[in-house]
Amino acid sequence: MNRTSLRRERLRSHRLTARAASVVEAAQHMLAVQSQDFTAGRWALAARTRGTVALGTVDRAFERGDLVRAWTMRGTLHTIPARDLGWVLSVTGARQLAAAATRHRDLGIDDELLRRAARIIDPALRDGGCSRAEAFARWSDAGIDPRDQRGVHLLGALAMRGEICQGPVVPATTSAGITREQRFVATDAWIRDSMRPDDPLAELFVRYVDGHGPVRVEDFAWWSGLTLGASREAVARAGVRVVEVEEGTYAAVAPPRRSPGAPRVQVLGAFDEYYISYADRALVCPPEGLAAVGPGKNGMVRPVVVVDGEVVGVWRLPRASGRGGGEAVVELFAAGERPALDPEIDEQVRAALARHAAFLGAAPDPRSDPQVDAADHSSA
Repeated sequence: MNRTSLRRERLRSHRLTARAASVVEAAQHMLAVQSQDFTAGRWALAARTRGTVALGTVDRAFERGDLVRAWTMRGTLHTIPARDLGWVLSVTGARQLAAAATRHRDLGIDDELLRRAARIIDPALRDGGCSRAEAFARWSDAGIDPRDQRGVHLLGALAMRGEICQGPVVPATTSAGITREQRFVATDAWIRDSMRPDDPLAELFVRYVDGHGPVRVEDFAWWSGLTLGASREAVARAGVRVVEVEEGTYAAVAPPRRSPGAPRVQVLGAFDEYYISYADRALVCPPEGLAAVGPGKNGMVRPVVVVDGEVVGVWRLPRASGRGGGEAVVELFAAGERPALDPEIDEQVRAALARHAAFLGAAPDPRSDPQVDAADHSSA
């Protein structure tokens, strides 16, 4: 499969040229969206949904309990449909805990401490949830020191064990009005419906292919954090639920239909799945761009501009732009060698950036989320 065909098919699989009807549908299709940058994670779903989707619309999906955020794989926060959290962790949780074992020993975190930490915050988890700061304060009062990253690792370990997750969004307190925090809740109280696939390992591979294909087994191993051996087993067990389009490359049996008039340009946020979720990112990004996008020494992966499936540059908002304000700054790779964008593409870049600005600044639009009238789950 040549690069042009691969990029075209991945754009469809990612629902960037075949947008979903709602934020929840986009999340179900992608399964897990990297979201340690909470605003970027929410934009990842909005970018894959039809129409202009407001940040508040995505927040409503968290508040209803349709979506949660948790450490689902590679020790990294992802947004995931609530009903999928349990079975995904049944595949990835032990692997993540094993990877963190040395650090946990250094911090004095063991099963006994985790049980004690969970008991201390449990009442708050079941009564509207608690913020990270509130959890740290309760632990500190009980003699558990949350400093030196102990508190963060306690929260992460409890999440990897499937006991807690991040649910309702904390009311906005920043000057820009963009909330970056959620309340932790008890999964057994918050999640009201759980999927139970017959073969979770095979299901994980199939769902990865559906939202990211075409892919190779090395890509799945990187994304899931599983060993190559376990990843090959997942491929074998998936069987006819995926299609081998060429030797060692797998695609969805029924990829989403490309939207008429789908844009050639996307502006994607930090850590977007289209770039980050593969072992070989050079298939969608030129060599001169890989270092610019990252991951850098600080682990950051920058927001990207994508044209016809190729990452052609990075972009950023001015630091003091405020909510939805300020003009985005676009930096193309190898500007001295790459021809200027033609007028049609330049206009689509502007339109894509305007859609992101509307995401930050617009009020929630009920038409972009068919479930807004569903019962609020925030009191569960």
